[in-house]
Amino acid sequence: MGFGTWQNTDPDACAESVRTALEMGYRHIDTAQLYENEAYVGDGIERADVDREEITLGTKLWPGDLASDRVPEAVSESLDRLGVDYVDVLYVHWPAKDYDAADTLGAFAELRDEGLIRHVGVSNFTPDLLDEARAACDVPIAVNQVELHPLLPQPDLIEYCRGHDIEVVAYSPLARGEVFEIPEVTDIARENGLSEAQVAIAWLVSKDGVNPIPKASSEDHIRGNLEAADIELASEELARIDGIDRELRIADRDWVDW
Repeated sequence: MGFGTWQNTDPDACAESVRTALEMGYRHIDTAQLYENEAYVGDGIERADVDREEITLGTKLWPGDLASDRVPEAVSESLDRLGVDYVDVLYVHWPAKDYDAADTLGAFAELRDEGLIRHVGVSNFTPDLLDEARAACDVPIAVNQVELHPLLPQPDLIEYCRGHDIEVVAYSPLARGEVFEIPEVTDIARENGLSEAQVAIAWLVSKDGVNPIPKASSEDHIRGNLEAADIELASEELARIDGIDRELRIADRDWVDW
């Protein structure tokens, strides 16, 4: 289970939510340059009574910072804002603009050799883009962060990543609130005394190699999401969600040929 911070841009609220999540038991924190909250996330990590080495921290470089001569400076800026010496995962946020597989990922690999990042990650990559990235990069592509929820299950992509030892981090696991309107999800939630958010998260956690990063600000929601990681839905319930026959992609860009 991870903790997402997209749109969490109030300095104190963001820092406090990160602190709360870490002290509650989360150990995976996700941010990005685009979110404009790296400094607040860093404050939350500093406030938390949790050792830095226990935390998996990821951030992402925007497409305009993906040229090899820009990557080191952009990462240095992120590290300064976060107040850390390294990040555990550095992501290509989107494969667009200045992104070039060999050029960009070569720069990422050099930062890994220098100890400034521990793992190379990508985000919003299809299997074809992953093939290109894997061929171009001298170190493993460890993570692919993608939109993943009951209305966008992406089974083929999950299977590809599983077959190539690539962890999947699922962003927008609640489909930005749409899970509260999905009959299959609401029925299972009602039958089990759970929230729709917990059902969606439990469904994702049931898939080997998939790590959801729901965002939350209130202590109750932060706790409820974390508790969902330990909920085991029945196989019939999982199949009902897998069988949803409509699709919704929320984060869409012309940059990627889905």
